[in-house]
Amino acid sequence: MESINVKPATASLFGIVLACAGLVGGCAGAAVEPPATAPAQATTPATPVAPETPATPVPAAAPAAKPAPKVPVTALPPRDTPDNVEDFARAVAAEGGLDEAEVLATLRSAKVQQGILDAISRPAEAKPWKDYRPIFLTDKRIADGAAFYRANREIIEKAAADYRVAPEIIVAIIGVETSYGRNTGKYRVLDALVTLGFHYPPRAKFFRGELRQLFLLRDKHLAFPIDELTGSYAGAMGWGQFIPTSVAHYAVDYDGDGRIDLWNSLPDIVGSVANYFAQHGWIEGAPVATRTFPTEGAEPPALSGMEPVHTVGALRARGYVPVDTLDDTADATLLTLEGIAGPEQWITLRNFYVISRYNRSPLYSMAVYQLSQQIAAEAAKPAP
Repeated sequence: MESINVKPATASLFGIVLACAGLVGGCAGAAVEPPATAPAQATTPATPVAPETPATPVPAAAPAAKPAPKVPVTALPPRDTPDNVEDFARAVAAEGGLDEAEVLATLRSAKVQQGILDAISRPAEAKPWKDYRPIFLTDKRIADGAAFYRANREIIEKAAADYRVAPEIIVAIIGVETSYGRNTGKYRVLDALVTLGFHYPPRAKFFRGELRQLFLLRDKHLAFPIDELTGSYAGAMGWGQFIPTSVAHYAVDYDGDGRIDLWNSLPDIVGSVANYFAQHGWIEGAPVATRTFPTEGAEPPALSGMEPVHTVGALRARGYVPVDTLDDTADATLLTLEGIAGPEQWITLRNFYVISRYNRSPLYSMAVYQLSQQIAAEAAKPAP
């Protein structure tokens, strides 16, 4: 369902309807891993659905071995690279039928933020599992997730049923990404995408693509003027941290009010996260992952990232027997994580791979999965 109405009375070419994602944290986006732990400012929801106690501070990630070069906080220069701002504005305007001068003026209003460049150089995903897990699987995050689930059970389970996705996964994603809506990001999205698109060479092409999509969303998705949108340092927005391309492809108007709002409409928030998982192939009722303790002489299989290119039966034949009962024909692969007591080996299945489409880090996927299990168990108990 797409948004069709512009809400703000003062909306212009860039005052349009939104809902946008990163990564978690994760950030809903296939090719970027924006951490859920990015510095953020709380967004006040229209409906009080999250627990009101303050969020537990997330430990800061360790500084990168080589800090990012200092970039002054300034407006964009007239020309900075061969892929200059004028050329970008001209191309976007032509593609979207926009006014080139207005696109360029909006780009020129962006400020290069050193904090954004620093943050992207030290994602939480750089930590080993034994240090990463405690960031997200805290008693508070589990308790808050269970409280959030109980308080909003009707809409969460409706979306889960409509999209055939596990409700606890929806809750865990929102918990990992923004602590149940408390911390949706403090950076202007325009600043983030311009900074990374024109001043961060390792991912410049990707972030210019997201910046392009931000302009092309126009009045289909955005609820606020483009220069007022805030989000993570990677340009991810809303409770589910959708980047612009994820808004374009997966965000839904689940409350049927004619627009998509990933900040203030809980139905749109949970519906969009559920749709993201459905569109990426979530298998209803199927397992996600289980531990395995290799037999003596186990033969490690050839791996292809997190994609489940083997079967449970094939892994079993190599000496990797699943702890839980699994269908031997199910697609699976092997994952090794650095745990507190040493290497942990896991058999991960198709649904684990689907979680990784939200954020490509296996640590992120495992954190979401384990948090979801803890939340489901806690939410099943009588309310305190």
